[in-house]
Amino acid sequence: MHGTVAEGRGPVRYGPPAPGTGLPVLPELAGVLAGAAGRTAPEPPGGGLRLREAACGYWRRRGLRGDPELVAAAPGAPALLFALLASYGGDVLLPRPCPAWWTPQARLLGRPAYHVPTPAECGGVPDPYALLETVRRVRTEGGVPRLLVLSVADDPTATVAPPETVREACEAAVGEGLHIISDETWRDTLHHPHDTVLFSPAEMCPDDVTVLSDLSGALTPAGWPAAVARFPATERAGRARARTLDVLTALGSVVAGPVAEAAAHALGEPDAVAVRMRRAAALHGALAEAAHRAVLAAGAFARPPQAGRHLYADLGPLRKRLAARGVTDSMELEEYLTGRLGAPAPGGHRFGDELGALRARLATGPLLGATEEECARTLEAADPLELPHVRRALAAFGEALDGL
Repeated sequence: MHGTVAEGRGPVRYGPPAPGTGLPVLPELAGVLAGAAGRTAPEPPGGGLRLREAACGYWRRRGLRGDPELVAAAPGAPALLFALLASYGGDVLLPRPCPAWWTPQARLLGRPAYHVPTPAECGGVPDPYALLETVRRVRTEGGVPRLLVLSVADDPTATVAPPETVREACEAAVGEGLHIISDETWRDTLHHPHDTVLFSPAEMCPDDVTVLSDLSGALTPAGWPAAVARFPATERAGRARARTLDVLTALGSVVAGPVAEAAAHALGEPDAVAVRMRRAAALHGALAEAAHRAVLAAGAFARPPQAGRHLYADLGPLRKRLAARGVTDSMELEEYLTGRLGAPAPGGHRFGDELGALRARLATGPLLGATEEECARTLEAADPLELPHVRRALAAFGEALDGL
């Protein structure tokens, strides 16, 4: 009999999923999906015209114009990123830390992946000077760096990179001949959208950036996989899109017909979808801020969360006390915190951080409630932090950290 803990350490098969919303499915979206349940034909590889037009409308409302012929859709961001990496070719550069599924995508293709440190103020975007140094080192060693994957609104750090940092990193990458894949899955989960400035790299370097977005970030349930990519209006990008469709076709990686209908509806952002998106972002923001205060009170560190449904805690200041409990690296920290919190707490090693760094991603979803009814009440509450079940969850979270 194999131990489930040991199996859970695997970097590919058991990689942690992105933090979920923890909220019931929006009834309007459920109705669209149910209404399309009789559709038997799948979407064509890359998505049908209605889905691609809806994606263009979504991006146009965010200042990114595009054409449906320069859009591709797939059943989830991992499948789409895999096809993009296969299409553009070359070695891949990634920020450290980065989403848990990015590095395995490159490895499955046999592509070298190099992690570049991020600046002190944010994650998701590499430090431009470290990026230049890494590119030069890789070339000196015979590598062929061609791609930089980044995320302005980041998993796992829950930060939003300042526009000047994004611009400097993008200019450095483009100056070295790299194409940029900008994962913008979390851009609609900003906790304080009126106080946080988010610029897409595609606004800064329009000919050199492919935008990737998984709809489960803010629009659709994670169990309805759908993601879209927006290619630049260049000849090179047109060829890359064609190769991307070839890869998706070879894999049989197509969006299910009913899911495509729901995804297109969500991308249109009708009132119900837009309201849910804003309220969910604000709710998880309030929970993340409370969790952040608890992390700091326990003597640990975390950057203030600005987006998403998580925060990234560094328990390095507690190293001596943790070592006394047999916790000396992030794998052991993951097991220990998961047990204490009663919820997954994936360690930093899963996100490309060094094994010896005592870091973990903590999700806010488990703080919403223990049942679907409690989660729904939390979403509707004027002050969710005052609900008894939320207060109990936050108290237990704080006690678990204080006990370290």
